[in-house]
Amino acid sequence: HSVCRWCFGETPLLQLADWCCELGIHGIDLLTPEEANEIKGHGLVCPVSTFPQDENGLGCIEKAFNKVEHHAPLLKLYQKWIPAAAEAGIPNIIVFSGNRDGLDDTTGLDNCARGLEPIIELAEKHEVRLVMELLNSKVDHPDYECDFSKWGIELRKKLASSRFGLLYDIYHMQVMEGDVIATIKQHHDHFFHYHTAGVPGRNELDESQELYYPAIIKAIRDTGYEGFVAQEFVPTWDDHKAALTDAIKRCS
Repeated sequence: HSVCRWCFGETPLLQLADWCCELGIHGIDLLTPEEANEIKGHGLVCPVSTFPQDENGLGCIEKAFNKVEHHAPLLKLYQKWIPAAAEAGIPNIIVFSGNRDGLDDTTGLDNCARGLEPIIELAEKHEVRLVMELLNSKVDHPDYECDFSKWGIELRKKLASSRFGLLYDIYHMQVMEGDVIATIKQHHDHFFHYHTAGVPGRNELDESQELYYPAIIKAIRDTGYEGFVAQEFVPTWDDHKAALTDAIKRCS
Protein backbone atom coordinates (compact mmCIF):
# COMPACT_ATOMS: atom_id res chain seq x y z
CA HIS A 1 0.00 0.00 0.00
CA SER A 2 1.01 3.59 -0.67
CA VAL A 3 -0.66 7.00 -0.46
CA CYS A 4 -0.19 10.10 -2.59
CA ARG A 5 1.21 13.03 -0.69
CA TRP A 6 -0.73 15.85 -2.37
CA CYS A 7 -4.12 14.43 -1.40
CA PHE A 8 -3.24 14.81 2.27
CA GLY A 9 -1.37 18.07 1.90
CA GLU A 10 -2.96 19.55 5.03
CA THR A 11 -1.29 16.83 7.09
CA PRO A 12 2.42 17.37 7.88
CA LEU A 13 4.56 14.82 6.03
CA LEU A 14 5.94 13.11 9.11
CA GLN A 15 2.46 12.91 10.65
CA LEU A 16 1.27 11.22 7.46
CA ALA A 17 4.26 8.90 7.80
CA ASP A 18 3.08 8.03 11.33
CA TRP A 19 -0.36 7.19 9.96
CA CYS A 20 1.23 4.95 7.34
CA CYS A 21 3.11 3.00 10.00
CA GLU A 22 -0.13 2.50 11.97
CA LEU A 23 -2.18 1.44 8.93
CA GLY A 24 0.26 -0.92 7.24
CA ILE A 25 1.06 1.49 4.42
CA HIS A 26 4.62 1.08 3.18
CA GLY A 27 5.07 4.08 0.89
CA ILE A 28 4.19 7.68 0.09
CA ASP A 29 3.91 8.59 -3.59
CA LEU A 30 4.81 11.77 -5.46
CA LEU A 31 7.57 13.10 -3.22
CA THR A 32 10.71 15.02 -4.08
CA PRO A 33 14.01 13.22 -3.44
CA GLU A 34 14.46 15.38 -0.35
CA GLU A 35 11.05 14.36 1.01
CA ALA A 36 11.77 10.71 0.23
CA ASN A 37 14.84 10.94 2.45
CA GLU A 38 12.74 12.44 5.26
CA ILE A 39 10.44 9.40 5.51
CA LYS A 40 13.22 6.81 5.55
CA GLY A 41 13.38 7.06 9.34
CA HIS A 42 9.84 5.65 9.43
CA GLY A 43 10.86 2.67 7.32
CA LEU A 44 8.87 4.03 4.37
CA VAL A 45 9.76 4.35 0.70
CA CYS A 46 8.61 6.63 -2.10
CA PRO A 47 7.45 4.28 -4.91
CA VAL A 48 7.05 7.10 -7.48
CA SER A 49 8.62 10.53 -7.43
CA THR A 50 6.87 13.76 -8.23
CA PHE A 51 8.04 15.63 -11.34
CA PRO A 52 10.77 18.22 -11.82
CA GLN A 53 9.63 21.61 -13.10
CA ASP A 54 11.41 24.75 -14.26
CA GLU A 55 10.44 28.36 -13.64
CA ASN A 56 8.15 28.31 -16.69
CA GLY A 57 6.24 25.24 -15.56
CA LEU A 58 7.96 22.94 -18.05
CA GLY A 59 7.83 19.35 -16.84
CA CYS A 60 4.30 19.57 -15.45
CA ILE A 61 1.23 17.71 -16.70
CA GLU A 62 0.40 20.30 -19.37
CA LYS A 63 3.90 21.02 -20.68
CA ALA A 64 6.00 17.94 -21.29
CA PHE A 65 7.38 15.49 -23.85
CA ASN A 66 4.96 15.78 -26.77
CA LYS A 67 6.56 19.03 -27.98
CA VAL A 68 9.98 18.85 -29.63
CA GLU A 69 10.97 22.27 -28.27
CA HIS A 70 10.56 20.91 -24.73
CA HIS A 71 13.04 18.06 -25.16
CA ALA A 72 16.32 19.84 -24.47
CA PRO A 73 15.17 21.67 -21.30
CA LEU A 74 13.42 18.53 -20.04
CA LEU A 75 16.62 16.55 -20.48
CA LYS A 76 18.45 19.09 -18.32
CA LEU A 77 15.79 18.79 -15.62
CA TYR A 78 15.90 15.01 -15.55
CA GLN A 79 19.70 14.92 -15.66
CA LYS A 80 19.58 16.37 -12.15
CA TRP A 81 16.34 14.76 -10.98
CA ILE A 82 17.01 11.11 -11.82
CA PRO A 83 20.35 10.77 -9.99
CA ALA A 84 18.88 12.51 -6.92
CA ALA A 85 15.79 10.27 -6.98
CA ALA A 86 17.88 7.13 -7.41
CA GLU A 87 20.10 8.12 -4.49
CA ALA A 88 16.97 8.63 -2.36
CA GLY A 89 15.83 5.10 -3.22
CA ILE A 90 12.93 6.07 -5.49
CA PRO A 91 12.46 3.30 -8.09
CA ASN A 92 10.01 5.05 -10.44
CA ILE A 93 10.14 8.55 -11.90
CA ILE A 94 6.94 10.12 -13.19
CA VAL A 95 6.71 11.70 -16.65
CA PHE A 96 3.84 13.24 -18.62
CA SER A 97 2.86 13.60 -22.25
CA GLY A 98 1.72 17.21 -22.02
CA ASN A 99 -1.40 18.74 -23.58
CA ARG A 100 -2.17 18.37 -27.27
CA ASP A 101 -2.58 22.08 -28.08
CA GLY A 102 -3.79 21.11 -31.54
CA LEU A 103 -1.21 18.37 -32.04
CA ASP A 104 -2.51 15.13 -33.56
CA ASP A 105 -2.04 11.98 -31.50
CA THR A 106 0.36 10.26 -33.91
CA THR A 107 2.74 13.22 -33.96
CA GLY A 108 2.43 13.60 -30.21
CA LEU A 109 3.30 9.94 -29.72
CA ASP A 110 6.32 10.18 -32.03
CA ASN A 111 7.51 13.33 -30.25
CA CYS A 112 7.15 11.71 -26.83
CA ALA A 113 9.18 8.72 -27.94
CA ARG A 114 11.90 10.95 -29.35
CA GLY A 115 12.08 13.06 -26.21
CA LEU A 116 12.01 10.12 -23.82
CA GLU A 117 14.81 8.12 -25.45
CA PRO A 118 17.66 10.03 -23.75
CA ILE A 119 15.73 10.05 -20.47
CA ILE A 120 15.43 6.26 -20.69
CA GLU A 121 19.22 6.08 -21.08
CA LEU A 122 19.53 8.04 -17.84
CA ALA A 123 17.05 5.72 -16.16
CA GLU A 124 19.07 2.71 -17.31
CA LYS A 125 22.27 4.21 -15.97
CA HIS A 126 20.76 4.87 -12.55
CA GLU A 127 18.65 1.69 -12.44
CA VAL A 128 15.27 3.38 -12.15
CA ARG A 129 12.16 3.30 -14.33
CA LEU A 130 10.05 5.99 -15.98
CA VAL A 131 6.26 5.86 -15.65
CA MET A 132 3.93 7.99 -17.74
CA GLU A 133 0.63 8.58 -16.00
CA LEU A 134 -2.66 7.95 -17.78
CA LEU A 135 -4.96 10.90 -16.93
CA ASN A 136 -8.46 11.80 -18.01
CA SER A 137 -8.96 14.78 -20.32
CA LYS A 138 -12.71 14.77 -19.74
CA VAL A 139 -12.94 16.20 -16.21
CA ASP A 140 -9.60 16.95 -14.54
CA HIS A 141 -6.97 17.57 -17.23
CA PRO A 142 -8.55 18.97 -20.42
CA ASP A 143 -6.52 18.33 -23.60
CA TYR A 144 -3.98 15.99 -21.92
CA GLU A 145 -2.66 13.66 -24.61
CA CYS A 146 -1.95 10.39 -22.75
CA ASP A 147 -5.63 10.04 -21.87
CA PHE A 148 -6.38 6.52 -23.12
CA SER A 149 -4.60 3.32 -22.21
CA LYS A 150 -4.34 2.43 -25.92
CA TRP A 151 -2.25 5.55 -26.63
CA GLY A 152 0.05 4.87 -23.68
CA ILE A 153 0.49 1.24 -24.68
CA GLU A 154 1.41 2.27 -28.24
CA LEU A 155 4.05 4.60 -26.83
CA ARG A 156 5.47 1.82 -24.67
CA LYS A 157 5.61 -0.52 -27.68
CA LYS A 158 7.37 2.16 -29.72
CA LEU A 159 10.01 2.71 -27.04
CA ALA A 160 10.37 -1.03 -26.35
CA SER A 161 12.23 -0.50 -23.09
CA SER A 162 11.87 -2.28 -19.77
CA ARG A 163 12.72 1.09 -18.20
CA PHE A 164 9.50 2.72 -19.45
CA GLY A 165 5.94 1.83 -18.48
CA LEU A 166 2.59 3.29 -17.54
CA LEU A 167 1.02 4.45 -14.32
CA TYR A 168 -2.51 3.11 -14.62
CA ASP A 169 -4.73 5.47 -12.66
CA ILE A 170 -7.95 3.58 -12.03
CA TYR A 171 -9.99 6.72 -11.40
CA HIS A 172 -8.83 8.49 -14.54
CA MET A 173 -9.30 5.49 -16.81
CA GLN A 174 -12.76 4.75 -15.45
CA VAL A 175 -13.71 8.32 -16.40
CA MET A 176 -12.23 7.98 -19.91
CA GLU A 177 -12.84 4.40 -21.01
CA GLY A 178 -14.21 2.10 -18.28
CA ASP A 179 -13.52 -1.66 -18.55
CA VAL A 180 -10.99 -1.34 -15.74
CA ILE A 181 -10.72 -5.01 -14.78
CA ALA A 182 -10.69 -6.24 -18.38
CA THR A 183 -7.98 -3.70 -19.26
CA ILE A 184 -5.84 -4.72 -16.29
CA LYS A 185 -6.16 -8.40 -17.18
CA GLN A 186 -5.29 -7.84 -20.82
CA HIS A 187 -2.59 -5.19 -20.58
CA HIS A 188 -1.07 -5.52 -17.10
CA ASP A 189 2.43 -6.05 -18.52
CA HIS A 190 2.42 -2.37 -19.50
CA PHE A 191 1.36 -1.10 -16.06
CA PHE A 192 4.17 -0.46 -13.57
CA HIS A 193 2.08 1.25 -10.87
CA TYR A 194 -1.55 1.91 -9.88
CA HIS A 195 -3.47 4.83 -8.34
CA THR A 196 -6.99 4.78 -6.90
CA ALA A 197 -9.92 7.11 -6.23
CA GLY A 198 -13.69 6.98 -6.24
CA VAL A 199 -15.72 7.76 -9.38
CA PRO A 200 -17.28 10.27 -9.76
CA GLY A 201 -15.64 12.98 -7.70
CA ARG A 202 -12.17 11.54 -7.02
CA ASN A 203 -13.05 11.10 -3.37
CA GLU A 204 -13.35 8.20 -0.92
CA LEU A 205 -13.68 4.58 -2.08
CA ASP A 206 -16.96 4.06 -0.20
CA GLU A 207 -20.47 3.17 -1.42
CA SER A 208 -21.07 6.68 -2.76
CA GLN A 209 -19.07 5.87 -5.92
CA GLU A 210 -19.37 3.37 -8.75
CA LEU A 211 -16.15 1.29 -8.63
CA TYR A 212 -15.90 -1.88 -6.54
CA TYR A 213 -12.31 -1.82 -5.38
CA PRO A 214 -12.08 -5.27 -3.76
CA ALA A 215 -12.67 -6.87 -7.18
CA ILE A 216 -10.24 -4.48 -8.88
CA ILE A 217 -7.50 -5.20 -6.34
CA LYS A 218 -8.09 -8.95 -6.74
CA ALA A 219 -7.72 -8.58 -10.50
CA ILE A 220 -4.42 -6.73 -10.02
CA ARG A 221 -3.13 -9.39 -7.62
CA ASP A 222 -4.20 -12.18 -9.97
CA THR A 223 -1.87 -10.79 -12.65
CA GLY A 224 1.09 -11.48 -10.36
CA TYR A 225 1.74 -7.80 -9.75
CA GLU A 226 4.01 -7.25 -6.73
CA GLY A 227 4.31 -3.46 -6.73
CA PHE A 228 2.42 -0.70 -4.97
CA VAL A 229 -1.20 0.44 -5.20
CA ALA A 230 -1.43 4.06 -4.05
CA GLN A 231 -4.47 5.89 -2.72
CA GLU A 232 -4.92 9.15 -4.66
CA PHE A 233 -8.36 10.26 -3.53
CA VAL A 234 -9.19 13.71 -2.15
CA PRO A 235 -10.68 13.13 1.32
CA THR A 236 -14.01 14.78 2.08
CA TRP A 237 -14.60 13.19 5.47
CA ASP A 238 -13.82 15.41 8.45
CA ASP A 239 -11.44 12.73 9.72
CA HIS A 240 -8.86 12.27 6.96
CA LYS A 241 -7.13 9.43 8.77
CA ALA A 242 -10.42 7.54 9.00
CA ALA A 243 -10.95 8.01 5.26
CA LEU A 244 -7.49 6.61 4.53
CA THR A 245 -8.07 3.73 6.96
CA ASP A 246 -11.31 2.83 5.17
CA ALA A 247 -9.64 2.90 1.75
CA ILE A 248 -6.83 0.61 2.88
CA LYS A 249 -9.34 -1.90 4.27
CA ARG A 250 -11.23 -1.93 0.97
CA CYS A 251 -8.00 -2.49 -0.96
CA SER A 252 -6.66 -5.26 1.29
